[in-house]
Amino acid sequence: MAAVPHHHRLRARQPRGEPALRSPGRPQVNRRPGFLVYGLLTAFLLGSSAPLYWSFLVGSHSRDVLTKRVPPLLPGGHFFENAQRAFEAVPFWKALGNSLLVSGTVATSVVFFSTLAGYAFAKLTFRGSTPLLVFVVATLAVPTQLGVIPLFIVMAKLGWVGSMWALIVPGMVTAFGVFFMRQYLVDAVPDELIEAARVDGCSMLRTFWTVAVPAARPAAAILWLFTFMATWTDFFWPLIVLPASNPTVQIALQQLQSGYYVDYSLVLAGAAISTVPLLTLFVLTGRQLVAGIMQGAVKG
Repeated sequence: MAAVPHHHRLRARQPRGEPALRSPGRPQVNRRPGFLVYGLLTAFLLGSSAPLYWSFLVGSHSRDVLTKRVPPLLPGGHFFENAQRAFEAVPFWKALGNSLLVSGTVATSVVFFSTLAGYAFAKLTFRGSTPLLVFVVATLAVPTQLGVIPLFIVMAKLGWVGSMWALIVPGMVTAFGVFFMRQYLVDAVPDELIEAARVDGCSMLRTFWTVAVPAARPAAAILWLFTFMATWTDFFWPLIVLPASNPTVQIALQQLQSGYYVDYSLVLAGAAISTVPLLTLFVLTGRQLVAGIMQGAVKG
């Protein structure tokens, strides 16, 4: 008769209804966050939301709110009035539409091309892959301002100055996106899975679409969201290449404060409105984004 292991005998002797015996080498760890963690998170939340609240606070009062000795701490009743003035002063609806079009198109294009290039650098073997990757990463050290004049000359020769193409085409792929997706796909896609797809007869693009793209969804969601935010808040290049009659949101906000006297209630009301699409995007995609991150963090 075979001998029964010691841990099985301990489990057999344990009465029903009693808690299971703990392993002597694994002490129980309390993983619940404490007061310090909640305090830091609360302070971070308040500090992050303070600029948005200040914009809404000033935008909801009259134009002389900042001339008072003690600024108010509660919102007033002039926000919609100031918002209407902002939409009448500049083409704000057109600016919102332009920013949504440019940000959504650029973010989607960056995710697609960066995932494609990142997959090539991570899983395909070709001559010169390492020097090319080093060159792509090295371009991150070049300031954006150095390429403004050559880029403007190219856009002028193509006849795109003043149109949305001048904002969309130069931002369709980024070096950071390529490097970010390459670093993620190196470990997220096993080589055995790619070999199995090739054995089944999948082409290179079919393997990319059916194997790499599903595995890259968590990183792609993060990259899409960050690219959308960066494009939405971009100010320097749209200021150079777009006219005042065809602005983006940031250019429209700059037009609100032109002149000798700056109406901060008007400007900050427009600033508060410009953050509504970003907040809506976070509310709609926040749960899916966190779920994708957690799914990508689980290792099989």
